[in-house]
Amino acid sequence: MKGNDDEGAAMVEFIVLAVTLAIPLCYLILAVFDVQRAAFGASAATREAARVFVRALSTAEGEQRAQAAAGITLADHGLALEPGDLTISCSVTPCLTPGATVRFSYRTTVKLPYLPAFASADLATIPITASHTQTVDEYSQVRP
Repeated sequence: MKGNDDEGAAMVEFIVLAVTLAIPLCYLILAVFDVQRAAFGASAATREAARVFVRALSTAEGEQRAQAAAGITLADHGLALEPGDLTISCSVTPCLTPGATVRFSYRTTVKLPYLPAFASADLATIPITASHTQTVDEYSQVRP
């Protein structure tokens, strides 16, 4: 009887193939989840910032409340609000004029997880942007 030299080779081939495919797939899933978490947080932060801004008694108070609301919302998603990441633009001046629209925009980058330090900053980050437009109540009074 002739000996079989391939005995146990299928098991080794399966393990090598599974590890070779599973590690990149797991990394891809982690990276996608990280980017999606940031996108959800950015969208929620701009929405909440706009909502609290249009209900404020003044533009200055609205800006403070919007920054606080965006910061809390981003913190819930594991992100930090850096100065200059959240911007506001108004369709008229003052911003809180009845019927005016207020637009909040948020821009940040997400660093891909577990990359070595020598990886290029352009290759290792994904830009995230979000914006939300809110209309000031038409039946309110003009607020400075």
